[in-house]
Amino acid sequence: MFENLTERLGRTLKNLKGQGRLTESNIKDALREVRMALLEADVALPVVRAFVERVRERAVGQQVLQSLTPGQELIRVVRDELLTVMGEQNEELDLHAKPPAVLLMAGLQGSGKTTTVAKLALWLRERKKKKVLVASCDVYRPAAIKQLQTLADAVGCEFFNSEASQKPVTIAQGALEQGRKQFADVVILDTAGRLHIDQEMMDEIQRLHEAVNPVETLFVVDSMTGQDAANTAKAFGDALPLTGVILTKADGDARGGAALSVRHITGKPIKFMGVGEKVAALEPFHPDRIASRILGMGDVMSLIEEVERGVDKDKAQQLAAKLKKGKGFDLEDFREQLVQMRNMGGLAGLMDKLPGVGDLPAGVKDQVNDREVVRMEAIINSMTPGERRFPAIIKGSRRRRIAAGSGTQIQDVNRLLKQFSQMEKMMKKVSKKGGMAKMMRGLQGRMPPGMPF
Repeated sequence: MFENLTERLGRTLKNLKGQGRLTESNIKDALREVRMALLEADVALPVVRAFVERVRERAVGQQVLQSLTPGQELIRVVRDELLTVMGEQNEELDLHAKPPAVLLMAGLQGSGKTTTVAKLALWLRERKKKKVLVASCDVYRPAAIKQLQTLADAVGCEFFNSEASQKPVTIAQGALEQGRKQFADVVILDTAGRLHIDQEMMDEIQRLHEAVNPVETLFVVDSMTGQDAANTAKAFGDALPLTGVILTKADGDARGGAALSVRHITGKPIKFMGVGEKVAALEPFHPDRIASRILGMGDVMSLIEEVERGVDKDKAQQLAAKLKKGKGFDLEDFREQLVQMRNMGGLAGLMDKLPGVGDLPAGVKDQVNDREVVRMEAIINSMTPGERRFPAIIKGSRRRRIAAGSGTQIQDVNRLLKQFSQMEKMMKKVSKKGGMAKMMRGLQGRMPPGMPF
């Protein structure tokens, strides 16, 4: 996510770090690079102009020029201005209404609106412990109603049955009535999208809005459309009293133009972003964390939250107890760690949140993918229980059998065993008294400035 922008900004700001002092001249050169980086990221031109001008005003001030570390001070200025553009903090959904609170979803066709309805329903059920009912008011797109019903079953929320022959307002009112009878906390209404903005579409969704009076009217937009996302959001904002924006497909957006443009152009906060195809792949939009990611500082808070949600605490405690007793770390434990990593959004998703990943060579980053994790799981699954418990017995003939059984090469098996050996050594250090503290102290020096460690 935002790889191109992170790489370009990182290179520019890294050059400034090495400067003994900053002058108007080298700040001017750096800001030219920042401007090009933002334009290449498809950030809207008015946003780029305002951003660069504010950074210039602060950068040539006494605070930066007289700082002992002017390069780092300028990075702080850029980070502060990124926050100004995207919003100071996450703005939560306003659910303080007499139940059921109604959420109305709007957006163009193909933006991922229906999938986002299901993701949001799951998020509300799991994180906020809300009873959610969803309904489709899209009577135009073939199978739109059936698609939402299938997704509702997958995320475990209630679904209001509707038919394409009904009017959207009638469906919305029926869903609201059913929500009251079933004591639902939240009703989410999916609406019809179009391939482009047209007056007929706007008239229909305005009638829907008037009929149900939602507490939240959320505009769902594909982040990969760049500054067009911001322009479309503005058009919807002129027609509807939008309360927020949800960016979809952010995991595939290497540029980041939409995230940096929408808030500035519409004045509406980005409340969530979709970060994958799975129904659990929805994150609240935290501007401070996104700014840190863009500047290559990682997103440690989101990483911690991901670990807390994704890790099976019982299994983690069992492994800790096992290591404490000196029983050692085996390949079955290694496989369990791989499974839990996959449950937390995969290796690539975790790497995206780690500090300093942007500084890794491109070749190294390309090797980090979830296909490798799946391959490693397949290799371990091809081993016998005895081989998993006692990896030292895995010699030539056994390695050939395991490779054949997992559809891999002997080199892949050798590589996995080497990685396991390294993991085993690390686990031995952690299991010793003070091992984790020593490991964290070792990592501390590698963290970028400003990290809370």
